[in-house]
Amino acid sequence: MRDHSIVTNVFKLKLACLLFVVSALFAPGTVPAQGNFIAGADMSFLAYYESLGIVYKDNGVTEDALQILKTNGINCIRLRLFTSSAAQAAANPYNYINNTNYTIPLAVRVKNAGLQFLLDFHYSDTWADPSHQATPAAWLTNTFPQMVQQMYTYNSNTVAAFAAAGATPDYVQIGNEITQGMLFTNSTGATIGQVSGSYNTSWSQLGQLMKAAVQGIQDAANAAGVAMPKIIVHIDRGGDWATTEWFFDNLTYQGVPFDIIGESYYPFWHGPLSGLSNCLTNAAQRYGKPVIVAETDFPWTSSTNIYGIPATTNGQVQYVVALAQVVKSVPNNLGAGIFWWGTEYQYPNANQAGFGTRSFFGSDGNVLPVADAYGQLAVPIVLSAGLSGSNLVMQWPLSGAGMNLMMTTDLAPPTVWLPVANAIQNTGTVFDVSLPMNPTQSRFYRLQSN
Repeated sequence: MRDHSIVTNVFKLKLACLLFVVSALFAPGTVPAQGNFIAGADMSFLAYYESLGIVYKDNGVTEDALQILKTNGINCIRLRLFTSSAAQAAANPYNYINNTNYTIPLAVRVKNAGLQFLLDFHYSDTWADPSHQATPAAWLTNTFPQMVQQMYTYNSNTVAAFAAAGATPDYVQIGNEITQGMLFTNSTGATIGQVSGSYNTSWSQLGQLMKAAVQGIQDAANAAGVAMPKIIVHIDRGGDWATTEWFFDNLTYQGVPFDIIGESYYPFWHGPLSGLSNCLTNAAQRYGKPVIVAETDFPWTSSTNIYGIPATTNGQVQYVVALAQVVKSVPNNLGAGIFWWGTEYQYPNANQAGFGTRSFFGSDGNVLPVADAYGQLAVPIVLSAGLSGSNLVMQWPLSGAGMNLMMTTDLAPPTVWLPVANAIQNTGTVFDVSLPMNPTQSRFYRLQSN
């Protein structure tokens, strides 16, 4: 096993005068650069809500919401993009405002705040999801070959515009929750990008549309002299491995190039976390690509519990801890990140569709405890040790969720590391294990991923 130690501490323990080597290690060849886990938040309505007088606070002090999130450890912001016209956006902002005129300045703010940026193409004048992938009004007369060219041109021009503004995306979603495809039909009713069945013409057409999009992004990045964004393919089946397998088997057969598999997962819609664990694990093993939860959230107030977690501000923290253990337990360190949806909503004044009670901000505008917990997903993994009476207590942060504490008594080859059998506890976002001291034996500990 190659040692990717994050920290090595040697403790001389007063009670036993023993040396304990404490380190964090990972499986060979699988670990991204330190801090690369994505603790992301969708903030697509931030500027819109600010225009309505919504403010964001930290301990009662009004601040820029992006800076509040960054201070709490969030490292990436997701912004959706519609193809809507200025007239559509003016007439119905909630359903049409997220066009380039609106989104580019917001993306510049994200970059200026020192945050990464995910651009979420919807390929529609309004919301796109599995049941709604309405072709943009300006594209409706396109035949299929013309639509392929449209996808190339639109993606290329759009990424070029963001790059020219100094807001090149780090990640790009080519479509939003495209489980049934995208750009379903044109004005004649001809099927363009909607899929059904397997390995057929509908999949070939979706594949051509998506490959044109990726090529447009690549050419724009090359022309601007910027790094190619990582490409995410996002569906809505975080608790449904069978449909995930159907979709990505068919997509892979079409040769669509992409980097990351994204899944929406909301426990109240997609079932228990065990289903998400099964889905992400199987996807990572079958396709060998990083997986992310591209959308999730959890309420801070409600009348019921969700799979045993209360809908309270503390319940939001519990949900983040439980979700982290699932994503960070994906084999080969392929659990790459999580994005919270509706982060910027507020109850009651910005509460469309009830998302105001699932956000990171309370009804008084103050940031909730969930933000600090969520930011812990991306902190450096430091394994520390201390004494509690006659016990050795090992601790590590939420970023080390899903890792195993291993022990050996001799570092000389061949070293044998064994899992520590003592139960792992967690208090808030800190994991710990209490171990009895053994004054006659040196012991060495490390964290090890699956």
